[in-house]
Amino acid sequence: MVTQQNPRRETAFGAIADPTRRAILDILRTEELRAGELARRFPVSRPAIAKHVGVLKRAGLIKERRDAQARVLSLAPDGLAEIDRWLSPYRVFWAARLTDLKRVVENDLAVRPKGDDA
Repeated sequence: MVTQQNPRRETAFGAIADPTRRAILDILRTEELRAGELARRFPVSRPAIAKHVGVLKRAGLIKERRDAQARVLSLAPDGLAEIDRWLSPYRVFWAARLTDLKRVVENDLAVRPKGDDA
């Protein structure tokens, strides 16, 4: 049986599962934007982008502030900590594999006679 601790809170993993939401995060990584400006960058309706923004906000990946009448959106990098913690063991795994590969290639080059391209 699957249970949810807080059904209103989106997980970071669920939020980044959608390519449009990943694109929103990519944009907000470089600049903060008014909600309307963000919506204009996508070939879907403003309500569709608003739904994506809502998912990202509930997951803690973006934040919103008011600027007069406008809603200004920006990246909330702390929300990515959950994903970063999950990726950490994989970084160690790949670093070890790349070190092993480097060792094999260097040993192969050291053993191969000069001028042998095979």
